[in-house]
Amino acid sequence: MHSIKKGTKKMPIVNIDLIAGRSQDQLKALVQDVTTAVTKNTGAPAEHVHVILREMQPNRYGVAGVLKSDEK
Repeated sequence: MHSIKKGTKKMPIVNIDLIAGRSQDQLKALVQDVTTAVTKNTGAPAEHVHVILREMQPNRYGVAGVLKSDEK
């Protein structure tokens, strides 16, 4: 998690990389849950918490030399 200073307040920024395929409802819930966890553990107000979701296609991500799109 990064923190950028804006004036005298810190804005927690959370970057999440994940493989595409989750529903809009799942992504909304993820953003809400992450925001809640950050506010609870940092004291930052929710309106200062930024969550960035980056979705990757399965053919653009690999583990142990195998693309996720090629897994069985």
